[in-house]
Amino acid sequence: MTTLADRPDTALLVIDVQNGVVGDAYDRDKVVANIATLVDRARAAGVEVVWVQHSSADLPLESDKWQYVPELVRREHEPLVHKTYADSFEATDLEPVLAERGIGRLVVAGAQTDECIRSTLHGAIVRGYDALLVADAHTTEDLSSFGAPPPEQVIAHTNLYWTYHAAPGRTAGTVATADVEFGVKPTA
Repeated sequence: MTTLADRPDTALLVIDVQNGVVGDAYDRDKVVANIATLVDRARAAGVEVVWVQHSSADLPLESDKWQYVPELVRREHEPLVHKTYADSFEATDLEPVLAERGIGRLVVAGAQTDECIRSTLHGAIVRGYDALLVADAHTTEDLSSFGAPPPEQVIAHTNLYWTYHAAPGRTAGTVATADVEFGVKPTA
């Protein structure tokens, strides 16, 4: 139901599942396994897998911390978008990558829930995309020492509010890994 004309296709957007991002993340192994399942299912369905990779002072380019986790292997033909801001659209080539492939619907997984996942979900919706969050395929680290809630609460809250998020002509929502149906358009 995207508002983007001639963009009927879906992509799995895998955000920042990098060694330095998810190394100490909540429920890391389960989340990474769910993302691997999604990647396999997307590929089997002929759905684009688009990888997003963050760099910063804490994640220097080409460093071990910057690399994707070894459980997830990007295929050479799959797009890789490099970013330096939380929103995967901001100052990147994500929009042209998606436009070139006719993608108007995103299935989102990755890290970190409270920064790059939330920012990208909102960035997608305001740009006209449908954005579906995979509820058990995103994670964050424990930032409670900085005043944040524990990570399981951050994840639960994000899932709660994204389940009910809406915008004119666009759909949002959450789905479990087991229930993701690539290529099936959500109903309003």
